[in-house]
Amino acid sequence: MQRILIPLLLLTLSIFQGAAQQNQKPITITGKVIDSDSGQPLEYATFVLQNADNPEQVTGGITDLSGNFEVEATPGTYNISVEYISYKSYSLKGQTYNSSINLGSISLSPDVAQLAEVEVVGEKTTVEVRLDKKVYNIGKDITTSGGNVSDALGNIPSVSVDVEGAISLRGNDNVRILINGKPSALAGFGSTDILQQLPADAIEKVEVITSPSARYDAEGTAGILNIVLKKEKTLGINGSINTTIGDPFNARVTSNFNIRTEKFNIFNTIGYFHRESPGGGLFDNRYLTDASDFDRILEDRDISRNDDGISVNIGMEYFVTEKSSITGSFFYRWSDENDLTENDNQRFNDGTLESRTFRSEDQKENDNSYQFSFNYTNKFNDDGHELTTDFQYSYDDEDVLTQILESNTVPNTDLLASENIYEIETQDDILAQIDYVLPMGDAQFEAGYRGTFEKQVSDYQLDTLNQGTGQFEMNEDLTNVFTYHENVNALYTQYGNKYGKLSVLLGLRLENTELRGNVDSSVDIDGLQEIVGEDVDLNFDKNYLGLFPTVNLIYELSKTENISLGYNRRINRPRGWFINPFPSRSSRTNVFQGNPDLDPAFANAFDLGYLKRWKKLTLTSSVYYQRETNSFERIQEETGQLTSDGIQIIRSVPINLSTNERIGAEAGVIYSPFKWWRLNGSVNFFTFSSEGQFNGVEYGTDNSSWFARFSSKFTLPAKIDLQANSFYMGPRQNAQTDSKAMFSLNLALSKDILKDNATVSLNVSDVFNSRKRQSFTETPTFTSDSEFQWRKRQVNLSFIYRFNQPKERQRGRDRQNDGGDDEEGQFQG
Repeated sequence: MQRILIPLLLLTLSIFQGAAQQNQKPITITGKVIDSDSGQPLEYATFVLQNADNPEQVTGGITDLSGNFEVEATPGTYNISVEYISYKSYSLKGQTYNSSINLGSISLSPDVAQLAEVEVVGEKTTVEVRLDKKVYNIGKDITTSGGNVSDALGNIPSVSVDVEGAISLRGNDNVRILINGKPSALAGFGSTDILQQLPADAIEKVEVITSPSARYDAEGTAGILNIVLKKEKTLGINGSINTTIGDPFNARVTSNFNIRTEKFNIFNTIGYFHRESPGGGLFDNRYLTDASDFDRILEDRDISRNDDGISVNIGMEYFVTEKSSITGSFFYRWSDENDLTENDNQRFNDGTLESRTFRSEDQKENDNSYQFSFNYTNKFNDDGHELTTDFQYSYDDEDVLTQILESNTVPNTDLLASENIYEIETQDDILAQIDYVLPMGDAQFEAGYRGTFEKQVSDYQLDTLNQGTGQFEMNEDLTNVFTYHENVNALYTQYGNKYGKLSVLLGLRLENTELRGNVDSSVDIDGLQEIVGEDVDLNFDKNYLGLFPTVNLIYELSKTENISLGYNRRINRPRGWFINPFPSRSSRTNVFQGNPDLDPAFANAFDLGYLKRWKKLTLTSSVYYQRETNSFERIQEETGQLTSDGIQIIRSVPINLSTNERIGAEAGVIYSPFKWWRLNGSVNFFTFSSEGQFNGVEYGTDNSSWFARFSSKFTLPAKIDLQANSFYMGPRQNAQTDSKAMFSLNLALSKDILKDNATVSLNVSDVFNSRKRQSFTETPTFTSDSEFQWRKRQVNLSFIYRFNQPKERQRGRDRQNDGGDDEEGQFQG
């Protein structure tokens, strides 16, 4: 009996003890994981809680977007560990917790030895969703090796780049381009031409900001693309050399060099490129009235480009104390562009060739840009309490000479016209900014000021050959000097907090925009006033004061699933060339004229997003709506004037339409079925409607379109990577023009050599030579059927050698230069 009672008693006691433990009230263990150097939060760090008495009992979690973790457990003694890729692990053993506790900030230090050995086979997920942006890490896209920034942007979901390099976001081309959070000479002050001169391998990541927070400039109704450039954080001397050669002939050499100690970081980037980019187009214009001497004109254009450029960036970051640093940098860019356009022009009446002309346009452009940037950062503690100030001065000088020669070839060989166009455009930009961040537990308060002051001077002179005297004479009607000022002063504040699973970011920005234009008084103002209209003020001074609220919410359905909601109000300010009232021409029969009566456009936008991560699959999706008032539309109309040989002159002019409504949906998938195979696809569908009229003509339209991209990457034996990227743009329409669908395919192959210190890549851009814009324009008086190709198929062979750098560093873990929060504008290796 005793042998039976004792085991029963022990069993009963153990049951009561287990029940007592189960009845114990759970406790909560919270804290925050940060980078020991920068104090920035580390997202997705792993927090492990192991029962010291029962090591098999393990619980834990991962940190959220702010680096915070929260784990429920029963009172007891635990071993704690915190792990993060490329950082030294943190551990504490035998910690007894009988009540809820906040462990405060846990600092992790980068593991330099581990960094040198890390090789990510499966690759880090290339999309991160935050309160106001999506972050795409594109460093391993081998199809852009040897390419430029525009090539890299063309592979980002939601983004499309047309055949001329124009960038749009969700089908809307009013997108703001920033470099490390700021307008920059590297981005060409809003022009996308400069992006075609910067190497793609300089990019760390691209932030797609469709619902910008109040910290950002309100410019850009489509949103913001922030290009974050690489910044080396490893101690010692390191760098890389990247060379590319291709066909059609192009060559590029870029070197990055860094010296970093505990006290300072010196960085330097030097690049040279030579590019020959052939292109061309066909234009079939039919005239429906008797105003022109011809009823049909065929144009066959052949374009050749021969461009050279050099860019230099040098700077130093000096660490005054452990919490404060001063950074100064200087950027210089020079380019010499030589573009030749040859136009074979055939003119018909009733199907009979009446005459044929040949026109050559030889354009030589010399461009010099430089930029000084200064940044001071003071981190009051490791919790994110900091003050940053920035000053940036940028200057750009473009000197262009265009020589135009046009002659008859049928029925005679008479000279029709000889013109010289001289254009000098200078632009000064000053940026002053101060930002203050104050963490308050789980909450965070921010406030700041930004002032941008831009002056643009356009000096345009047209000289025409007088065939009677054999001398060039200045065209008084078109020669002009136009000065344009855009000054923006802004104050902002925003507050973010997390309430359980709900993260909230509320912001308000107050901006005052001043637009001033001035026409040189020595020009014939009366003649110009007749062209633009008597009610248009050529010397204008406009001020716009506006409030721009933002609301961004994320609700975590689980650690791997969330939904987001964003609202923001944005502004689209007209650029200088959109306002310059003087006509400039790409040919004798087509002119572009700015509209000084153009007002800024304003937009209200809503965005509802959903993200879900599985072990091998990541899904991102969103539905969006935007309503824009005073939206811009570029229209074409007859001027009522004829050339000397009887051809109707057509004018393009930007106008303010009444409204533009846009509704769309997008989805993206990243899927890795195996470690050696990675798939990436996205699709974006949108519909928009606009209404408005100009000069008695209705320009409203309804349209829907879509675009999609798909990428597949294989890791083959012998460490060979193979990648294919495809892009499809659906047909689309605006008030006057129908554009056909377009498809393109890029292929690439790469292999690591020299003990993984070097990589050789071969890529083909636009394999089928199909990246062409085909469109049809119809007006009551003429139609135009066109096909245009900016750049033909390109084949590049690239070689990159790295010294004291691993091939794959976990750069995404470095939060000090996140770039999305208006970090200093630096071009760093």
